[in-house]
Amino acid sequence: MSEADTARQATAADTEDAGWFVDDRCTNCDVARQLAPELIGEVRGRSEILRQPADERESRLLHAAAFACHTRSIRRPSQRLDDALDPYPLALDDAVHLCGHNSTHTAGANAYLLRRADGSRMMVDTPRWSERLAARYERLGPVTDVLLTHRDHAAHGRRYADRFGARLWIHEGDLDAAPDADRVLRGSGAVEIGEGVVAHPLPGHTRGSVLYVADERYCFSGDSFHWSRTTGDVEIVESVTWYSVEELAASLARTVDALRFEWLLPGHGDRRRLPAGEMALRLRRLTDRAAGMRPQPIDFTAVRW
Repeated sequence: MSEADTARQATAADTEDAGWFVDDRCTNCDVARQLAPELIGEVRGRSEILRQPADERESRLLHAAAFACHTRSIRRPSQRLDDALDPYPLALDDAVHLCGHNSTHTAGANAYLLRRADGSRMMVDTPRWSERLAARYERLGPVTDVLLTHRDHAAHGRRYADRFGARLWIHEGDLDAAPDADRVLRGSGAVEIGEGVVAHPLPGHTRGSVLYVADERYCFSGDSFHWSRTTGDVEIVESVTWYSVEELAASLARTVDALRFEWLLPGHGDRRRLPAGEMALRLRRLTDRAAGMRPQPIDFTAVRW
């Protein structure tokens, strides 16, 4: 390739990526910042583009953020997103994919696909509903179960379960959000719902919140706790605990010794992988901190993403 051709390609790439911005529909859900932290930051309570992408890798990071954003707020003037650059489902490791395409009906929550030993998948919480997306997720393998962590993420559960021919799971405490669920978790005891997959009821964020822990490696925590980049630790969103932060503290105290995992995979908030021993230590410290938490008014602006 000649120097002139190289220059023309570079100019075309610069033009293609010029002008990325975040529009005023942004809800400060943090999803885009999780995916492109070098390029998107929090400014005055919402996401903003910190700088334009410098190369193909950074361009792909912005596309990942744009295809995940539930309000489609990551944009370029007068240009549609190129479906060829849609990275979802996006592999986080050899067993878990991030679904992307977050939904306005789940407040922009992340959803995941978990591979099992036989090649089948479980979907944990749900992305926006689309037949095209369902077909794309199913190409990874048959989906046997849709696991809802709590009521806030139940919006598309039935449609995905019916499309896949899968079982829909929810806890009885949030059953009114999915009254036609196929499997209802009851009480506060841990239940093995599939080989290597254990449901731990954790009332607090909502009455029916559940953790799903797979293979002592992955914890799908819903909105019960997440990794905060601000504090560099595992945190509870105490300012957005709908049911009872005191009940959540009690749930953690009851459950923490039974939890062992490396990957923290929440619905809201960032993901993190740590050695299982270190994660267990951080959870124990979180449990100790939670014991001193008291109810407070709901305040989304107080969340430390």
